Amino acid sequence: MPHPGWSTFRFEGIGTQWEISTPDSLVPAVRSELLETVAAYDKTWSRFRTDSLVSGLSRNAGKITLPGHAVVLQEVYSALYRLTGGAMTPLVGSSLERLGYDATYALTPSGTPLPPPRWEDVLDWAGTEITVKEPVVLDIGAAGKGQLVDLLGEVLREAGCTDFLVDGSGDMLHSGKRPVTVALEHPYNPRQAVGTVELDNFALCASASNRRTWGDGLHHVLDGTTGKPIHTTVATWTMAASALMADGLATALFMQEPAPLEKEFEFSWLTVSSSGAAAFSKGFEGRLFT
Repeated sequence: MPHPGWSTFRFEGIGTQWEISTPDSLVPAVRSELLETVAAYDKTWSRFRTDSLVSGLSRNAGKITLPGHAVVLQEVYSALYRLTGGAMTPLVGSSLERLGYDATYALTPSGTPLPPPRWEDVLDWAGTEITVKEPVVLDIGAAGKGQLVDLLGEVLREAGCTDFLVDGSGDMLHSGKRPVTVALEHPYNPRQAVGTVELDNFALCASASNRRTWGDGLHHVLDGTTGKPIHTTVATWTMAASALMADGLATALFMQEPAPLEKEFEFSWLTVSSSGAAAFSKGFEGRLFT
């Protein structure tokens, strides 16, 4: 939670609620730039709108040029695709649509799950350039919200604000001299917490299979090798230097044990399995409720 007495700027964007807390109220120009940053990200990446930049690739093969932030997004996705054996992929959008999580929010499956195409077969993503050999539905939701949290943090820093908490519905970035204590939402009861964590100039992101659910056992965290929802893990939390990294790793922990990820990324983590068992790294030690 932000410090008592801080001002909070609340708004909705990319289908979620945002809260940006600062010691003093943000001036209108900074608020406008924050809203414009969210709108621009949505206009680039949303698979839910026909006028987004990436939506054209779902209709025709071809090439698009993305904003500069696509470079680091590609680096994270490429690494996690490799480390998870293809389970975490930006091509999972077609599978989500087939299961009913489409632009119309039909929430009614149109068929049985099918694995999305393999990255190496259809997609060439080099920095800010994406070329696809056939129409594909890109979905960068596994790490994109985290990146947007980082981009909003950059807007605040450029405006001279060094103390802030950006909260995109649980994906957070903290900056400042005084850490904040954050409750970790219980995966089965949002009114309860499984523990707390102190956030001190770090990002905290969570992924939970109960956040977007519909139908019988359907949710938004899919295994990219099968196209099916993952049921062995129900919730993950990660802390890292950037929200992009934390968000991507929180999703990857549904698909991969922590050890291989820890060899390439510096982060701390907590996972809760479908049996209710919790596992955690040193960064979360001693902060779980019993």
